[in-house]
Amino acid sequence: MNFINIPTYFTLFRVVVVPFFTVVFYLPMSWASMVCTVIFFIAAVTDWFDGFLARRWQQTTSFGKFLDPVADKVMIVAALILIAEHFHVWWITLPSSVMIIREVIILALREWVAEIGSRNEIRISWISKIKTFVQMLALTALLWSPDEWIVMTGIISLYVAVLLTFWSMCLYLYAARHDLFGY
Repeated sequence: MNFINIPTYFTLFRVVVVPFFTVVFYLPMSWASMVCTVIFFIAAVTDWFDGFLARRWQQTTSFGKFLDPVADKVMIVAALILIAEHFHVWWITLPSSVMIIREVIILALREWVAEIGSRNEIRISWISKIKTFVQMLALTALLWSPDEWIVMTGIISLYVAVLLTFWSMCLYLYAARHDLFGY
């Protein structure tokens, strides 16, 4: 069981909590949005913590490298769907859709590059790390949405995340340009 270690448990935790914060989001209780947000926030913190621990303790595994981006995408996409449905306005749904589309494109790109056996590894850029942080901030604010100021902070963060999303997607496509276009 070399592929299971503490960092991997944190990553698995992120996948497992998605149904929980989704169910809690829909509970007809006054505290539901707060509990949903706390669950999401704890999962978001484990996203930063698992990679740090894996590198620090030299416990990186192939399974962890596979599962970490999948867990991130599952968690983020679920939260984007929740806020799009909750607010039910185009200015939330449009950036949410753009971010989901980007995630699908990048996952497909990584799979395709691996499938063709390219030595061109699509590495996570610092822009993607900032994008993830801003996404988590936006989603935390919009899942919670206790007042107008938090919602406005969430919407602004959501739009900053969209810009970073587009920028990071362009960087990934540029990195894979030789494999994609043959030049």
